[in-house]
Order: sequence, then C-alpha cells, then structure tokens
Amino acid sequence: MSHATNGTHWSPDASLFPTADDVLAAAGRLEGVTLRTPLVRSDALSARAGALTYLKCEQAQHTGSFKLRGAFNALATLPEAARSTGIVASSAGNH
Repeated sequence: MSHATNGTHWSPDASLFPTADDVLAAAGRLEGVTLRTPLVRSDALSARAGALTYLKCEQAQHTGSFKLRGAFNALATLPEAARSTGIVASSAGNH
C-alpha cells in the first residue's frame, strides 16, 4: 500500500521486514517459552473476506496476548553487553 507524502509515494524499506530465516530463528528461540496456539477458522470472517480466514488464538498465551513473542525475541537477540545493563519496560508491548 502506498501512502502519499508531499506528492510522493512511500515505499517500505525491505531491510526492515523479517525474512523467512528470521521467523524460523525466532521460532527456535521461543520454543519452550511460549505456547503453540491454535489457528481457528472463522466462517463469519471468511464469508466477508471471500477467502478462508483463520484467527491465531494468542489470547491462550500466559500473558493473554501475542506480545510475549516479540518481547522475548527482542531481549533474546540483544547483545550481552546491552542485556547486562538492564531492561525497563512498562509492558511487554512497550519493549
């Protein structure tokens, strides 16, 4: 999707998006930390979208949301020097 900004179109920087390898590496780091939550087909959303639509039930996580995945992965990938100074966050969503 393009967003107009002063007559130009915004284009995302591809380097900001995770690759398949990044996702697989994060999944490995999260193994045993987070729950494997189910995908549930939503007939109502599928009908509206005109395509099969699934919901990822992250409310089943111990934290009640998906935020545990991102917070843990962000902390796990910090260099030890950065982690050793301490981390402060008001919630997992504000990492």
